[in-house]
Amino acid sequence: MADPPHSNLAGPLRALSDDELLGRLSDVLRQARRVEAEVVAHVGEVDARRLYAREATPSMFAYCTDVLQMSEHEAYLRITVARAARERPVLLIMLREGRLHLSAIAKLSPHLTDDNHLSVLARASGRSKREIQELVAELEPRPDAPPTVRKLPERRAANPPPTTVAAPAQGNGIELGQPPAPAASVPECVARPATVEPLSPARYRVQFTASVAFREKIERLQELMRASVPDGDLARLLEQAVTEKLARLEAKRFGASRSGPARHSRVEAPPLQRYIPAAVRRAVYDRDRGRCRFVDDEGRRCRSRTRLEFHHVHPFARGGRGSLENIRLMCRAHNSLAAERDYGAGHMARVRRTASGEGLVSRPPP
Repeated sequence: MADPPHSNLAGPLRALSDDELLGRLSDVLRQARRVEAEVVAHVGEVDARRLYAREATPSMFAYCTDVLQMSEHEAYLRITVARAARERPVLLIMLREGRLHLSAIAKLSPHLTDDNHLSVLARASGRSKREIQELVAELEPRPDAPPTVRKLPERRAANPPPTTVAAPAQGNGIELGQPPAPAASVPECVARPATVEPLSPARYRVQFTASVAFREKIERLQELMRASVPDGDLARLLEQAVTEKLARLEAKRFGASRSGPARHSRVEAPPLQRYIPAAVRRAVYDRDRGRCRFVDDEGRRCRSRTRLEFHHVHPFARGGRGSLENIRLMCRAHNSLAAERDYGAGHMARVRRTASGEGLVSRPPP
């Protein structure tokens, strides 16, 4: 049976150069944003005219999901944005230009007024979903979530066997965070994902599910830290524990010092060796502020603060030393990219195939 037309869209793309592929992707994304804005505008007009009733559906939401085959989330976002855009047409313009996405408009629209909408939208332009959530929390702060610990229901198997004997439980958990929603709103067999939600400026609600063993460790920690946290407050307790653990990990990984930033003037150039002295690692981490130093052709710096590695600007295999001037922080992806530029993509592909230990991906042998 022959493949349907356009069944292999990726085929012609393989012939494009890297620059052509990136340019094509940007063009397609701009077209997609224009089309999305058109879809939202049409949804808004159909909704305003109540034309969904002609299609044997009782609501615009039902029309979008049943007739237009949108997912429930797609339907909700587009209807919400369409109704907000009918009141404030600038939202549709910002959506078309890519300055706001659907989720951002859906979250912001209830908080827009005639007095604040221009200033709020200017601040929201180009922001991520997380940054939009923080802006919403600033516009309408919520009270702190009270610390709670409760035992979750035993989770049932997804497809229990057809028998009168109850299926064995998969384990108990402890939920730390805000008081829960009604039990009927979340099936018992579905694990709640960890969430971090801004409540107000500089205040967050953190919620996750923990094991029985973790709950017992918290109780032991509460007893051991009664002197510094007399009331056993979970937020203060966990913040102190995480702070101490973070300090130890940074000291081990980056040579970070608890006594303060390293003094760059005292860092001496080390001999030619793979090992980077702790003084250099401390100075590099301080100078780069714990963030990847990669900057693209447009001047944008990578925002990653995770999976950081020490990168030799002048490659070690070609005589580069582990000095402050020659070492910078790179996330794993950009360290690997830099290695491909230094040694060639083919060589690095062979290194990746043969590497067996963590951290060898971007460290070719001399």
